Amino acid sequence: MKKIAVFTSGGDAPGMNACVRAVVRTAIYHGIEVIGVRRGYKGMVDADFVPMTSHSVSNIIGQGGTILKSARFDEFRDIEWRKKAYDNLIAEGVEGLIAIGGNGTFTGAKLLMENFGIPTIGCPGTIDNDLFGTDYTIGFDTAVNTALDAIDKIRDTAASHDRVFFVEVMGRDAGFIAMQSGIAGGAEDILVPEIPDSIDEVIENLKKGGENEKPSHIVVVAEGEEIGNATFIAQKAKEAMPNLDIRVSNLGHIQRGGAPSALDRILASRMGIAAVEGLIAGKSNVMSGIINDQVTYTSFDDAINKKKPLDVELNKMVEILNS
Repeated sequence: MKKIAVFTSGGDAPGMNACVRAVVRTAIYHGIEVIGVRRGYKGMVDADFVPMTSHSVSNIIGQGGTILKSARFDEFRDIEWRKKAYDNLIAEGVEGLIAIGGNGTFTGAKLLMENFGIPTIGCPGTIDNDLFGTDYTIGFDTAVNTALDAIDKIRDTAASHDRVFFVEVMGRDAGFIAMQSGIAGGAEDILVPEIPDSIDEVIENLKKGGENEKPSHIVVVAEGEEIGNATFIAQKAKEAMPNLDIRVSNLGHIQRGGAPSALDRILASRMGIAAVEGLIAGKSNVMSGIINDQVTYTSFDDAINKKKPLDVELNKMVEILNS
């Protein structure tokens, strides 16, 4: 293999740049030329390629976002667009791909591989931590710490004014950010899609807090919570307990940005190295990951389709610590 391409796609995640850096420098170490694809699959179709050198990835390990940019490109579902992307890659002399992203990114890479046979390995870059085949995804640790910092600040205000705060964090289909930031922030209740909840249970927990003379209360809500978002749940709680001073804080996209944590920088670097060395070893249609501190390769099929379980024992921790 003489030349590979690397791209980032989908939602940005802290640590993507560290992964790009690792891919580029590992390829160069092994005597392989690298090009970057700007703006994901759209850039692939537009032939928006840029040569990558060791110098071009200097000092990016601590930068948030992605220097290669990212873009949604739903048209890639159609094979004619994938054919155009493939033709552009072949014209550029590309013999392998490194895809950094989440479910949607890997779905596109899997189709490109199945249609045209270009070897591809993925690196899991998503703050949601919802990909099967790795203990942690690139960006998750930073997102948790960003959410925790916000929760700590909200706690100060909640305690000062005897308020109840419903704090919504990202996690459309998974509650990993909510669970870990909530436990670390001492939340009295945590609502995630994986564990059945009800409005009645939320209200009961609020009443229990009052009985235990807790003047303030923090409820962390994953955006994908089945009974509703933080605003809806807060409204229902206010209707049931009108005397409570209830506020809602949606942390939104601040969880995506910022400098990656040390853990994310190291994780991204290990996964980037593993992706390039996997291509060299003849692997394809797989995602590099880290399980029990060991590099692993999981098929795109499993990474995309298998449900990554949330440790429900963590929910028991919330009950115990707030008793």
